[in-house]
Amino acid sequence: MSTWQPEIEEIEHRRRLALKMGGEERVRDQHDRGKLAVRERIEALIDPGSLREQNALAGVGVYDEQGKLVDFVARRNVFGLAQLDGRPVVVSADDYTARPPSGSAGVRRARAAGLRHNNADDMAIAMQVPLVRLVDGFGADIRGTESSGATHIPAMAWGTITQMLQELPLVSVALGSIAGAPAALMAGCHFSVMVKDISQVFAAGPPVVKRSLGMDIHKEDLGGYKVHARGSGLVDNEAEDEHDAFRQVRRFLSYLPSHVWELPPATECDDPADRRDDVLLSLIPRERNRPYDPRRLASIVMDRDSLFEIGRYYGRSQITMLGRLNGRPVGVLANDPMVFGGGMEATAAQKLEKFVDLCDTFHLPIINFADQPGFVVGPAAESAGTLKQGARALTAIESSTIPWATVIVRRLYGVAGQAHQKHTEWVFRVAWPSAEWDSIPIEGGVAAAYRREIESQPDPEAYRRELERRLVRVRSPFPTAEIGGVENIIDPRETRQLLIEWLELMWKQLPRDLGKKARGMRP
Repeated sequence: MSTWQPEIEEIEHRRRLALKMGGEERVRDQHDRGKLAVRERIEALIDPGSLREQNALAGVGVYDEQGKLVDFVARRNVFGLAQLDGRPVVVSADDYTARPPSGSAGVRRARAAGLRHNNADDMAIAMQVPLVRLVDGFGADIRGTESSGATHIPAMAWGTITQMLQELPLVSVALGSIAGAPAALMAGCHFSVMVKDISQVFAAGPPVVKRSLGMDIHKEDLGGYKVHARGSGLVDNEAEDEHDAFRQVRRFLSYLPSHVWELPPATECDDPADRRDDVLLSLIPRERNRPYDPRRLASIVMDRDSLFEIGRYYGRSQITMLGRLNGRPVGVLANDPMVFGGGMEATAAQKLEKFVDLCDTFHLPIINFADQPGFVVGPAAESAGTLKQGARALTAIESSTIPWATVIVRRLYGVAGQAHQKHTEWVFRVAWPSAEWDSIPIEGGVAAAYRREIESQPDPEAYRRELERRLVRVRSPFPTAEIGGVENIIDPRETRQLLIEWLELMWKQLPRDLGKKARGMRP
């Protein structure tokens, strides 16, 4: 009886050739550079054995005179549906080893086989599941232009990226030297991470920089993790190695729904809702100029070991974290008094704006442990456009539709101090006894308002200190409470229980706001 067994064997033969990727030598070179091969990366990220690969037989074939396939170079991108911690995701991974043979026909087919990002994008949108990109490669190859005999007008499916930013979690991991269109993918996502020493990201690499600017520069100095995870903010987080990067991806996605028509995933919690920690009674120093550890503060109030920080080294005076409260995912904000006293400068405002947009897109309520002394001042702050960026952050906050809760742990001053919550609707807000607030700090306000009076005194410095001492009497939060200016002043140890009670009520309101926001998230 005739069967299709020969064709089945042909499928298996082609699959085996595809699994060779770029061949033993190129895979060995990848390993020698301290990097995993593409399929090793996918297996390290996803639940073992869960990949359902698409276009598995796409690539460049080499045939003998009888038309029999004798060799095969797999396409430059491996993608498909997989499971990640039991949830479906689409994974798209570049194979840096898969460089097709030269020759016009081969190159043309390789270019067609290599442009698979859009397929992965379309698949994620159709299935409404997160997309994780493992990026390792350059964009345009001038050899393709020569072989095709024509140039093309630049076009990238940014409309599709914009749609994903509005609808489903989009993550990019830099795993090599990335330039051109793949580098743009690192910016067009909700979360990005790069690996120390093996990944670099730039609009154009060192050879182009040298040709354009006459500058010799090492790729690490041009676009390494210190440039982007600690400087430009292009990339959110840095990782020690590839496995650490994949752990961060899994952690990030664990807080988010698969798409915006779902609630964020809640988990079981064995951390008591009424847990009280006496450390909170002394965590904020009485000495106003002494800093404290805001990350420790948040870790005490939130569920144990539930915090995941995003963008730690960019806009460092503003802390942005994902966390859980009684098992429910939330966004967590805090100001770091160890950096600019916690004051808002341009990069901190940009970081705040993006984080608020992220939480608003995926329906994550925000809890803000507020200690904002105001805008950072001085020539550098003005040149950086601090006020403009601060205004954008304020607009993002007021445009959000998610529930907000504010715990005023120390200072709120000026316009930047206003950026602790929405003001166009009711917001849950409490203050600790250590809280203080006003339009301007007493110290700077006295120096400005009483300048002539101070300068006219025999001992100007002593007179200034006396004025400040008199005004400090009204800095206590209790007079504000007497006139109804603050909702509640609480024992810090009550914070966790009160926030959980608020969140349980507000969580029931979230289903009314599911779906896309009126204004989608921008990278």
